[in-house]
Amino acid sequence: MKNNLLLSLLVVLLLSCNSKSTLNSVFVKDLNQLNKAIKEVKPGTEIVLANGVWKDAEINFYGVGTQTKPIILRAENSGKVFIEGKSFLHLGGQYLKVDGLYFRNGYSPKNSIISYQINEDSTAFYSKITNCVIDGFTKPSRLTNDHWINFFGKHNTLAHCYITGKSNDGETLRVFQTGNKHNSNHHQIINNYFGPRPRKGGPRAETIRIGDSKTHMTPGYVNVSNNYFEACNGEVEIISDKTNFNTFTDNIFYKCEGSFVLRHGSFAKVNGNIFIGDDDSDFYGGIRVINTGHWITNNYFYKINGSEFRSPLAVMNGIPKSQLNRYRQVTDVVIAHNTWVDCKMPWQIGVGQNKKSAGVLPEVEIRSAPPIRSIIANNLIYNHETEKTLVVNHDNIDGILFKNNVLDNNKVPFTEFNALQHQSLKIKKINDWLYAPENGQTGFINETYNGFEFDKIDKDLFNSDRINQNYVGAISNLIKAEKFKIDKKNYGPSWFSTEKIEVEPTVFKVSAKENELANTLKKANSGDIIDLIDENYHLKSSLKIDKEITLISSSKNKAKLIFKGDKNSPLFEMNPKGNIILKNISIIGNKEHLAFAPLIMNMSSAYNILTENCNVEGFKTVLKASKGSFSDTIKMVNTTIKNCENGFILAAEEKGDYNAEMVTFKGCNFENINKNVIHFYRGGYDESTIGGILTLTNNTFKSCGKKEKSGVLIKSRGIVNVFLNENTFSNNPVKLVALLWGVKNNHHKNNTVINSGKIKVEEQQKLDLLY
Repeated sequence: MKNNLLLSLLVVLLLSCNSKSTLNSVFVKDLNQLNKAIKEVKPGTEIVLANGVWKDAEINFYGVGTQTKPIILRAENSGKVFIEGKSFLHLGGQYLKVDGLYFRNGYSPKNSIISYQINEDSTAFYSKITNCVIDGFTKPSRLTNDHWINFFGKHNTLAHCYITGKSNDGETLRVFQTGNKHNSNHHQIINNYFGPRPRKGGPRAETIRIGDSKTHMTPGYVNVSNNYFEACNGEVEIISDKTNFNTFTDNIFYKCEGSFVLRHGSFAKVNGNIFIGDDDSDFYGGIRVINTGHWITNNYFYKINGSEFRSPLAVMNGIPKSQLNRYRQVTDVVIAHNTWVDCKMPWQIGVGQNKKSAGVLPEVEIRSAPPIRSIIANNLIYNHETEKTLVVNHDNIDGILFKNNVLDNNKVPFTEFNALQHQSLKIKKINDWLYAPENGQTGFINETYNGFEFDKIDKDLFNSDRINQNYVGAISNLIKAEKFKIDKKNYGPSWFSTEKIEVEPTVFKVSAKENELANTLKKANSGDIIDLIDENYHLKSSLKIDKEITLISSSKNKAKLIFKGDKNSPLFEMNPKGNIILKNISIIGNKEHLAFAPLIMNMSSAYNILTENCNVEGFKTVLKASKGSFSDTIKMVNTTIKNCENGFILAAEEKGDYNAEMVTFKGCNFENINKNVIHFYRGGYDESTIGGILTLTNNTFKSCGKKEKSGVLIKSRGIVNVFLNENTFSNNPVKLVALLWGVKNNHHKNNTVINSGKIKVEEQQKLDLLY
């Protein structure tokens, strides 16, 4: 017995020693040590980066590990190694793993931050990035194109990472599939948290793009699963699938102003995804279908209110004999066992049909081929309030077979197209967005259509068997649905919290003493309030706005900011992330100044301007955008703008980009603005963005446009969404108040026009093609 015991102890000791001898851990404190360690790596090597800031860290991580002995590059403590400045991490070799890094306060000097390729001769295979954060690591110029994460090679993984804040041109994550070395790649994009991506104001701002039009015939087998997408608002496409045989399962899209788009790829499996919207935006999107052979099953949509390209379900028209980069006809698609709850116009068929634009677009742009040989079956639409339009037919719907789709539209049936079967259902509210049918119901809800290979849809949204109870819609088992909760801890790094800490703003009372306002602005934190307690503030230099600041006036009369700075300088210099809110304040120039202007260069992210009960007077230009600048929101309420040479010039961009997204004037008075009263321009034809929104409601325009050479008072060429309602235009010496784009979302209603030309609607407008 003693001998056996001694032998066992000896074996354990030998195994322990052998385990320690194979562990090759190298601790590095600077870039020189790191580069030396990378040169000397062997299978099983672990390089540990010391906690702290690694600035200007250009890391080419090359090594050849094995499946059992990968080469690891990790933080000493996850989230305590900060990669800053001009930095990147590019991988080459096999079986590499990166763990726990935090990219912030900088940008990559290359065309990517993380790349699974160092160069064409050094590509990564079987490699993994995990537990990392990229936060706002964006290029200085919004117009500079890059991708934060580039996938090359085969069998690479991005898992449990948090990625947020890309504001410049280019996709957040791109999968390249050019050549045999990169297709049939089986990449894994799993359990990541794709945090907010702000509106870009132009195309090329997807969160994920797989392939491109030139590689759309290649197989991908990419798996995008169990990811959380929050406010991914860069453009109309959140995910753009451009290769074949990819899988998209169990992802959550929370308040994203875009859609998951099957753009050029075919034979995708789209199963078990949840799309959560709300009534606070009409741009939340669902799934847009193009091409061939997709199976779209068990998906759930709540309050997705987008239309056309952002419809809850958008089945597009194609272009006959389409070019590689345009739209191929939808064929042989199955859309089954999905649920739509409280969505506006949930199904739109033939989206993009544009036959009436044949006069202004070439033949290769006319989407005239409706979907064919496709099935929409066993789906559920439930509305608490009656929706008048449930299926929108933009062209010809005959190529789709509708079978046993159930509708409860607040007891009001929908009989068009014979697409929906009315039934009164018992639906239980589980949480703010999740509703599920109660068990034990009969009728159309359990009379499912058994199409070819429908037996493969054997699970529901929450992985319940459909064998014993197979309801239409995404949910067959109420008990499983009741147990479901979104746990954000399942997405992104375990050490990183996405919860924002609310901080009470500090209120600073500021007198008119010289430099007191400027100095207070410097020390204030984002969200703070500055109360102007005197009446007249004489300012000799611009006020730098690089955070969210509210200026209010507590004096009986409006506090006056009287600007006496250099010629052509702005009173408010808008910097990236600058957000100025003015309430009950007058700002006054001397005909040589700008009231607001962004930086001339390096506007890496958006700025915002909001005014309420204010006066703007005597400026050369109220707001002048610079090339590359972008404002997410410009909103003026009950504000008087008068005696200025120019008004709002948002016309510095081209090729589909534009300088602002939401531009709103409500209850404002415009008087004696000589030209460019509102010049909001978007050049180029594309449908990848909201396209700008100009809203004018209950404003007055008097004696404006005296020097307007175009003869148009409100210039909005190329802007997709324009609303002119209940405004008064009097004595403005122009030919046209506005020239609206009829085929787009341009509308006017209840305006009063006196001695000011007219409002003209031009149904078709010819714009330059971007592709």
